[in-house]
Formats: sequence, C-alpha cells, structure tokens
Amino acid sequence: MKKIIFIMAFIAIGFTQSASAWGRIGHDAIAALAERNLTPKAKKTIEKYIGHSIICDASWMDQFRNSQGYEMTTRWHMGTVDADLQSTDAIRQPLGDCVEELENAIMRLKNYKEYNDSTVAVNIKYIIHLVGDMHCPSHIRYGGHKYKVRNLTLFGKKNNYHKIWDSSVLEANHGWSCTEYAEILDRATKKEKKAIVAGTPAEWFHDSAKSCQVIYEWAESNDKLGRNFVNGARDLTLDQITKAGYRLAHVLNELF
Repeated sequence: MKKIIFIMAFIAIGFTQSASAWGRIGHDAIAALAERNLTPKAKKTIEKYIGHSIICDASWMDQFRNSQGYEMTTRWHMGTVDADLQSTDAIRQPLGDCVEELENAIMRLKNYKEYNDSTVAVNIKYIIHLVGDMHCPSHIRYGGHKYKVRNLTLFGKKNNYHKIWDSSVLEANHGWSCTEYAEILDRATKKEKKAIVAGTPAEWFHDSAKSCQVIYEWAESNDKLGRNFVNGARDLTLDQITKAGYRLAHVLNELF
C-alpha cells in the first residue's frame, strides 16, 4: 500500500511539474531580471509584504495550485487569443486565464493600502508568476484551434511539446543560474526598456502570441527533435524571458 501511495504521489508531482510554465529556472530568471530593475522604494515595499526577494515566490503559484484555497488558480496559467491574436472578453476562459487574473491582481494592488497584508502578499505573488506565464510560448492558446504536437522525442527521450518549452529548451542550452540569466540578459537601453514595457497586459500577450505562434511551425507530431531544434528555439526563449523580466519590474514599480 505504501508503495502504491508513493507511486501515485510521484505521478501527481510529475504532472504538476509538466504543467508549470517555464519550470523553476525560467520563472526564477524572470524574477531575477525584474528585481535588478525595481526601484529601491518598490523593492523595499514588496519585501515588507512577502518577506524576501521576489525570486523566492517566482514559482509559488505552481507549488500551491492544488493546495486548499487555491484550486481556482489552476486554470490561470494559460491564456487564449482570437484570430487576430488578441485577448478579448469574448474568448477568455470562464474560469480565468493569465491575462484576466493579472489584470485583476494589478487592479487590486492599485489600492493595496486598503487591504490586509496577506491579501497584498498573495496578489504580489500572482503578479510575479502570471507575468512569467503569459510569456511562455506553450501557454498561449490560439483561438478555437488546439495546436497539438504529440508523441515527440527530444534527444531520444519521450517528451511533450508543452514541457519542452517550459524547461527543456533552457536546460539543454545553458547551465546558468537565475542570477546569471538576469546578468547576461539585462542589456537593454532605457529607450529599449521603455518600448518593451509600453502597453497593457493584454497588449503584451498579443505581442507574445505574435512572437510565439511560430513554434507550431517548428515541430510536428512524431518528430524526433535534437540539437538543431534546441539551437533554433534558444533565442525565442531568451527574448521572452527578457521581455517578461522588464514588464514585471514595470508593473511592480508602477504599483509600489
């Protein structure tokens, strides 16, 4: 019986990890890049509520998505765009998605002094994670069409396309820590950063949808992927992490 319970727990953990945008290192890298661009005031205020670096909570939503009281967040990690690659009320999922819930968390924190500390803290954690999720290539649903790429192998091992974009591309290309990612990627000028952070969360998601739709041209079901695929995918993942880091910093600086 103990063995069966252990096996079931292992399977459950594996499923949770495979459904997590970017994986830990991607989310940590986004938060680390954002932290380098926080104002001193924002950094101090945020740490007052969460008690530590924003990097510590980068994957918090993945870790707590199945915990009591947070079950409703399970559907929040992805988003849908219409034929024009726009996130609109008409196409959004009824149980919430990454764009809508990011907008909701931002709206609440515009008046954060009216809420208790725990409410402020949890909404900060939502923002940290959801900005990352909306930039993950495999977390974008394109209209009513489900882009399914099945039965893949990567370097000879069975894999799924979602997980490949969550973590495998990063793991196969670099052995960097999150702070190394942040230091290496944080190269934009003030003018470039201003252009990246311009717009709303819905407009950022539109940008992600335009940039990431190409991944469904890069692989088909039953493909045997290897170094050529990973090399070609590298720049897209790094670009998306960079945009997410700057945009996360922008949101937090504006709020705090």
